[in-house]
Amino acid sequence: MVNTRTDKLFNKYYRVFVIPLVFILYVFISYIINPFSRYWEYVSHLSVSKTLFELFISLIVSWMIAEVSLAVARWMDKWLSWDTQPLKRSIIQTVLVLIAVFLLLNVLDYTLFLILPPPPPELAATFDKTDEWQFFVVCSLVSILITAVHTGNYFLKRWKTSMLEAAQLQLDAAHLKETAMQAQLQSLKLQLDPHFLFNNFSTLSALIEEEPKLAMSFLEKLSRVYRYMIANLNSDVISLSQELNFIDAYAFLIDIRHGENVNISISVSAANRNKGIPPITLQLLIENAIKHNIASTQQPLYITIYDEGDTLIVKNNIQLIPHTLPSTGLGLKNIRKRYELLFDEAVDIDNHDGEFKVRLPLVDF
Repeated sequence: MVNTRTDKLFNKYYRVFVIPLVFILYVFISYIINPFSRYWEYVSHLSVSKTLFELFISLIVSWMIAEVSLAVARWMDKWLSWDTQPLKRSIIQTVLVLIAVFLLLNVLDYTLFLILPPPPPELAATFDKTDEWQFFVVCSLVSILITAVHTGNYFLKRWKTSMLEAAQLQLDAAHLKETAMQAQLQSLKLQLDPHFLFNNFSTLSALIEEEPKLAMSFLEKLSRVYRYMIANLNSDVISLSQELNFIDAYAFLIDIRHGENVNISISVSAANRNKGIPPITLQLLIENAIKHNIASTQQPLYITIYDEGDTLIVKNNIQLIPHTLPSTGLGLKNIRKRYELLFDEAVDIDNHDGEFKVRLPLVDF
């Protein structure tokens, strides 16, 4: 909108700026080509009124040269684009401009001959054919320069347009990427492990019959866990402190389900508790460890959550269940994908020396 308004204003008022510039250019080139021309001596002896009249005629010539040159260039814009055949366009446009200037000068000369009185003998004797050709060459050079400026302005507009289009495409691509990322994050957050649902509802069902009071506490903690999950569906990052508070409620469910067979310990510095982490990350890692490892009185499962620098480490001892359990593969893939989308960070997984470690970068937010 701004560019269009600017173009309209330029098209409306360009004569106010262009014609004086063309006139100055015309005089300058005339002088540079032949500073010793007899014309300059002739002009220097004219009266003020005759000098102003000469300047007026020169201004009219400059205006007509500018109009004809720009008209040829605009007509060529419609007929032959610079984008398709630039060399052909350049040659044809130059030839047409020279022809147009030649015709213009002849028409102008004939018109002035009819309108103005015959020049005095001393003026006629001042000029020869060389001066006439010099006049034509100067007018042709000025006309070619005008069309060159017009062409440069055309390419400048095309460059600005292409840059704006490229910037708009990049902006659209960024918006699409952000939209896709948000949709994918929502999908990842909703991918709760079905084992988590099945195991907790099975435990609740058993407690209702055997220990109703404990079942009420279990249900309260379970509802707290789900409130946390639902509350953070629209959050990409939360504080580690919030996540650890959630894990406290979740650890109660684990303790009811497994007793002392699963031991969860947490040791995180106060400074790191204020840093960020994707929600439900620790729950997925704990559930993943329980799902794939033996947790019994003889072989307790130890899960430790601690920090090292700006990294949170979730570690468990490896004692894999002998038979293969059906796995959706959502846990670790979910965490890795969220870190990749949100922070462009990698989650490091170490599986050596009987320990399974997952290193989670902590972020400032």
